[in-house]
Amino acid sequence: MIRAAVERLLPVCRAREVAFILNDRADLAAALDCDGVHVGQDDAPYDEARRLVGADRIVGVTCHDSRHLAMVAAEAGADYVAFGAFFPSETKVARTRADPDILGWWQEFMTVPCVAIGGITVANAATVVAAGADFIAVSSGVWDYPAGPAQAIVDFNGAIARALEAAATR
Repeated sequence: MIRAAVERLLPVCRAREVAFILNDRADLAAALDCDGVHVGQDDAPYDEARRLVGADRIVGVTCHDSRHLAMVAAEAGADYVAFGAFFPSETKVARTRADPDILGWWQEFMTVPCVAIGGITVANAATVVAAGADFIAVSSGVWDYPAGPAQAIVDFNGAIARALEAAATR
């Protein structure tokens, strides 16, 4: 099932020059020529994921609400760290609840990009963007959006633009 999904989605991403990051499975990310992998704390450790996908592909690491895990991942060479969950999520049960302040702290001290994950919707995206997220990871906020996924993207882009504009004027 994963292989079939990747075979259909990867060409779409490549045609749009968008990185295709496979979640959890470094072995499949390497075998299916994905642009990278995102690993959680219960998946392959960073070093193994990097070995499997190689030096030229992206490896991101979930760090929950832990500054320590994030620093360890960044020092090991992770291309990004992910904090969350920031909000209740329909996608999976969150083991931790991250405070948006961790994003600002990260931006102050580190250069590795950070991703906000967990329950992000059009209505709350501005919170994590304003707090310092370089990227947001969204699942049900797009796929379950009442006006449909295409409109979700339009509305997310608007929310992000407004949050960045507001932050720039402070």
